[in-house]
Amino acid sequence: MRDDYVLSCCTTADITKKHMELCDIKYICFHYSLDGKNYEDDLEETMTYSEFYDRLRAGQDGKSSQVNAAEFEEYFRSFLEKGLDIIHCTLSSGISGVLNSAQAAAAELKEEYPDRRIYIVDSLCASSGFGLFMDRLAELKAEGLKIEELYKWAEENKLRLQHWFFSSDLTFFIKGGRISKAAGVFGGLMEICPLMYVAPDGTLQVLEKVRKKKKVIEAIVKKMEKYAEDGNAYDGKCYISNSDCFDDARQVAELVEKRFPNLHGNVDINSIGTTIGCHTGPGTVALFFWGAEREFY
Repeated sequence: MRDDYVLSCCTTADITKKHMELCDIKYICFHYSLDGKNYEDDLEETMTYSEFYDRLRAGQDGKSSQVNAAEFEEYFRSFLEKGLDIIHCTLSSGISGVLNSAQAAAAELKEEYPDRRIYIVDSLCASSGFGLFMDRLAELKAEGLKIEELYKWAEENKLRLQHWFFSSDLTFFIKGGRISKAAGVFGGLMEICPLMYVAPDGTLQVLEKVRKKKKVIEAIVKKMEKYAEDGNAYDGKCYISNSDCFDDARQVAELVEKRFPNLHGNVDINSIGTTIGCHTGPGTVALFFWGAEREFY
């Protein structure tokens, strides 16, 4: 285990606080508000995910906000003052502008701490895909990789982290403008579940509009069969995240575990946190695994 630098991310990696601590991953919190009242996206320290989604269902208006440069400066300085270097990974630049804040803070601090190294990685990942990426970086750090080696590995391999999503509730996708109101109403009547992915530029793209939840569950697992490293012989880790629809996530996990007998342990099911949850609302399931380098499908 190398202890001369810290591995860091933000809470949008959607893994638990316990997981962060076990992997020695440091983190900084995004922010969100409900009906104008501000909170930290602090991995359920302030509010459970169940309560958060209940409030969204009840009609409270949820909005998220990224970490600003001043917050990053204070956060990074806490490590630099101890003589530690930093590799910090951000939520995808295709989803958030937080990369710019982290880079601005790093540039400012490099003048103050010229002997320290601060590497900023645009993960091009989101939710527990970001979490699976961080988990692998933590393993490599524990194996003894130097900071520059880990940075190089992160940049060379981040697009191999496959991200697939579906939603059975279009309400918040309509609200966020990803789906028109007319299409959303029609989709709801026809029980349409959009199948989405994160593209190479880190943006969320709709690939197909699948009718019925049972069919989209089958479709998302077929994407894993197609794109996972070594296909059904895949022996890496698989993460799922969900926005308060655990039964749907469990159905996906059971199908994955059946089709991929060599998985590294069981599928790890996490919650979509409050930052991303402000945009998805309840009813979204996401599947993450290592595989082919992402393309525009």
